[in-house]
Parts: sequence; C-alpha cells; structure tokens
Amino acid sequence: MTGKITASPLFGTLCFDEVFAMTASFLPDVEKARFNMVEQQIRPWDVLDTTVLDLLFKIHRENFVPAEYRSLAFSDTEIPLRLDGQDTGETMLAPKLEARLLQELRLKPSDSVLEIGTGSGYQAALLAALAQSVTSVEIDPRLAAFGEQNLSKTGIGNVKVEVGDGSKGWSSTEFDAILLTGSVLEVPDSLKYQLRVGGRLVMIVGSLPVMTALRITRSAAASFETETLFETVAKPLRGVSAPRFKF
Repeated sequence: MTGKITASPLFGTLCFDEVFAMTASFLPDVEKARFNMVEQQIRPWDVLDTTVLDLLFKIHRENFVPAEYRSLAFSDTEIPLRLDGQDTGETMLAPKLEARLLQELRLKPSDSVLEIGTGSGYQAALLAALAQSVTSVEIDPRLAAFGEQNLSKTGIGNVKVEVGDGSKGWSSTEFDAILLTGSVLEVPDSLKYQLRVGGRLVMIVGSLPVMTALRITRSAAASFETETLFETVAKPLRGVSAPRFKF
C-alpha cells in the first residue's frame, strides 16, 4: 500500500504513508503503539478482515500480558508467561499470528468454539468477541487461573476455562470451530470428529524448521477438507504425549 494516493475528508489527497504518519501522531503513546502493531505487523501479514482488525483496538492486549513484560505488549515477538516470578515455559504468540489464526477460523456470532491452550486468555478473549461461547482448556493450572482472571477483569463472560489435557480432544461436545494455540506433529482425528458438519479446525502442524497452519473443515459426517494456509513456527502444544523443545 506504500505510496498509494488516498482521498480523505480530514487530510485531503495524501499517500497512505502520509495518512498513516498523521493518524498515528494524534494518538496517545499506548494507542499509538497499538495502532502501529495493527498497521505495521498485523495488516501486512494478510490480516485484512476489518472485523478482526477493529477487534484488536477494542480488546487491549496489554491487559493480558504479565506485569513484568507489559512494555512488550505490542512487540512483534512471543512474550514469556512468567507468573509470580516463576517461568511456566509457555509464551503468548506474536500478535500477527494470534490475529491470523483468528481470521482463518471464519467465526460467526452463533458459533461455539473450543480453544486448546488458554495461556494468558487473550486469544480466548478475541474468540469470545466473535462467537457465542468459548470453552478454553489449559493443562497448567497456574495459566488457567491467570487466563481466567484476565478474562474476568476484562468483563468477558462467555468463556469457560477448564483445566486438563485437551491435545487429543475435550469432552463429547461438538463445536463449530476449534483452535490449537500450539503446534502438533500430526492432526489428531479425535479433534476432527469434535467438529460439527461445517465446522473448522485451525492448527499448526509439523516440526522445525518449517510448520504449516492448516484449516480442516468437516464437510460431512466422515468427510473433511484440508486447506494449507501459511508457514509459521509455534511451540508444541503441551500435552501428555506432546514433545517439548526450546527455541
């Protein structure tokens, strides 16, 4: 979009870079950082759904970041989830990956969503804003409590946080959408069969150095369509049989 001429009732006819700079200059520091996160990191990463982009301004990411890392809330990096001085070994995904995964789920207001890996609760908050209900499963009780606390403080009431290993599925309920917030080596059939017909499962599959985000849609009772979305890297989903690694 660089250099494109833009007609604006406020600024007249300007190129995109000029409008971007002038818009950012009117914002307070925190909002300027949020604006830059969306416009410099997230939108260029093919996150173009305006509903998703608008949501990133409404749900404040800094409210879900551990206090000692609050200054990194808008940085293009994973953020360690250290709680009370203890390292949980988990991280918040980079903002652009959180937004892209959200976009690829194609949520509708009537959807029920299963999230595997609550972490800070931020991704669950984004999901909840676009869906009817979210069940978020976290294997680490410390993170489950942290995520639940963050969601409560933010006033989000349609997320239920549960403690357990959801890497192979959760309960016997079918969902309209399922999101895994960590990578897996292969697609668990048990998760595919927790989709309602028409439901979407978005997950990151593979091992270093290259992993692939996939969207799997249940097209009939025993039929599934798999789409390759983009290449990325994410820490393995924590589970009983999930291997762990460090970057």
